[in-house]
Amino acid sequence: YGGMGLDFSYNIAVAEELGNIRCGGIPMAIGVQAGMTTPALTRFGSDELKKQFLMPTIAGDFVACLGISEAGAGSDVANIKTTAVKKGDEYVINGGKMWTTSGCQADWMCLLANTSEGPPHRNKSLICLPMNLPGIHVAKKIDKLGMRSSDTAQIFFEDVRVPTKNLIGEEGKGFTYQMLQFQEERLWGVATVLTPLETIIQETIDYTRQRKVFDQSVLHNQAVHFRLAELATEVELLRSLLYRTVALHVEGNDVTKFASMAKLKAGRLAREVTDSCLQFWGGMGFTSEVLVSRFYRDLRLMSIGGGTDETMLSIICKYMETLPTK
Repeated sequence: YGGMGLDFSYNIAVAEELGNIRCGGIPMAIGVQAGMTTPALTRFGSDELKKQFLMPTIAGDFVACLGISEAGAGSDVANIKTTAVKKGDEYVINGGKMWTTSGCQADWMCLLANTSEGPPHRNKSLICLPMNLPGIHVAKKIDKLGMRSSDTAQIFFEDVRVPTKNLIGEEGKGFTYQMLQFQEERLWGVATVLTPLETIIQETIDYTRQRKVFDQSVLHNQAVHFRLAELATEVELLRSLLYRTVALHVEGNDVTKFASMAKLKAGRLAREVTDSCLQFWGGMGFTSEVLVSRFYRDLRLMSIGGGTDETMLSIICKYMETLPTK
């Protein structure tokens, strides 16, 4: 279908390299294409669907978006309200999606919707939804704190009709498929923050070395260079956890626990590094002229998007409870 047939570790290598881009929005947009909207389609979609949606997405001719979050259901995916009711050989879709990355320009959406009245973890399906169909309304482009080069949309569906053949895999398996997609999305997110965090630390070292306060460089203070050493160590520990998780994933293991741990740590470390380093820049750090202030805004999303820190903690706790007691 136009891909190179490489394993997931190559996605992570690309994600790390994209971290050299001096903003968070572009790596995120590419990540939506590569690791958020397409994994379920790749694994479970029909040959016809892959030709119609996957091939042009891989080629870069289509922009894809992921329709999961709603105004009342962000990390709580089971609580989504959007419905896709089967009528003949079509689904009729009603509802809406919120905080949809690339939603203003997307050619198609990987949509999660309720396709039955059953239990919330077994009544959902993933559907390839062309975004040019009647009844799809892109209500607005959302103004955001960070990731400002990435468009984020609020979208409503009013009696949108889509062929039932656009269903990805089996009906009712959408929640499970999306949970699998989340693991790769979260690992991509972790990989994209490693290089920015390294860059921020190095630029802070360079700046504090030449910035003088009380007749000596800021870096000369032990509290400063010890703190930067601690942060650099934390980044390397996160990298090791990521690589271990990816290796296990490539071997076919369930990495939900480790992916959740990595996502949790990446979000918290992104906040810690950017906040600590911005402080060492003083008044200059509070301007829009330096990279640290941009990443202070952009990387804040890491603790929210793709599952909040609190959601990651809940997942980790559930896996820990399965361990045998001594």
